[in-house]
Amino acid sequence: MIHDHAAFRESLHAMAREHASLARPMPNGWVQCVACGHRCKIAPEHDGICKVRWNRGGKLFVPSNYVCGVQLDPVEKKPFFHVYPGSTALSYGMLGCDYHCGYCQNWISSQTLRDANASALPTETTAEDLVQAALDHGARIITSTYNEPLITSEWSRSIFMLAKEKGLVTSYVSNGNATPEVLDYLEPYLDLCKVDLKSFRQRNYAQLGGRLQTVLETIADVYRRGIWIEVVTLVIPGFNDSEEELREMAQFIRSVCAEIPWHVTAFHQDYKMTSPQNTPMQSLVRAVDIGREEGLHYVYAGNVRGRAGTTEDTTCRTCGKTIVKRRGFMVISNEIVNGQCAFCSTPVPGRWD
Repeated sequence: MIHDHAAFRESLHAMAREHASLARPMPNGWVQCVACGHRCKIAPEHDGICKVRWNRGGKLFVPSNYVCGVQLDPVEKKPFFHVYPGSTALSYGMLGCDYHCGYCQNWISSQTLRDANASALPTETTAEDLVQAALDHGARIITSTYNEPLITSEWSRSIFMLAKEKGLVTSYVSNGNATPEVLDYLEPYLDLCKVDLKSFRQRNYAQLGGRLQTVLETIADVYRRGIWIEVVTLVIPGFNDSEEELREMAQFIRSVCAEIPWHVTAFHQDYKMTSPQNTPMQSLVRAVDIGREEGLHYVYAGNVRGRAGTTEDTTCRTCGKTIVKRRGFMVISNEIVNGQCAFCSTPVPGRWD
């Protein structure tokens, strides 16, 4: 299916609403958006880099009241390994992204307004309906994912306000291209945040449409605010998998806090990136070893479904026993009681029952 982009854009315009919380007025009807690190200065009747935030008559209009996908996922799929093991997350996504990663696994929704071959369609809904769906299906967590949640933060905040009233946990699965302003806006209602650290080279981030320094600042800022954070690096052969670069990423995370979990996950060919080979298992295991050598307490291999030994398990830092055993997104056993190792009572960082 190939979109008529003009007609499709008009349908999204009809679902947008004016919102000034993440907008800064400028002369001559321009407006600056501070929802993401691009800080777009948008002329009247134009949109930002994400293509889902518009200046209409000198006012910023933002996405609202729709989804293009809703699914129940294990929290381990997000991935959060230090958050209520075995619990369920109601995941919802919208359209658009402030990056254009050539290997995006969710490109059908994230690149809909850039790529004529992307064909995700919006479905109107309400915050109340999404929260009720989470409650009806026994989900403990509600999470914005599938596209970049920062660019739809007004909508997510309205969902999260209601979700927290109902006792749900809230989360973002983000590329980390944030601003202090958007984190100020989200902080009272955001419990968890997964952040991608896609590379430690600005030249690589430039290919994706981002800026490394912004992501590094976001990781430190999210941690400082007390929002639970886990960091993910998709290990791509020839792109970011050199030992030097992996060590630099691990050293940076360690400089923020050694207890931040780092997930190094396997790349597979997708979307426009079909030339690198899929990540060899030995490369992924080596990345785990590098993280541990650099002083990180919790380093996990991802997208391996039990094929990389015990690298999906959580081990107690004091007694060395396995306290959460996993295979892929399945929790086999959980020996954490009241946030502590059941064997030696060492506290384990995270969010636990």
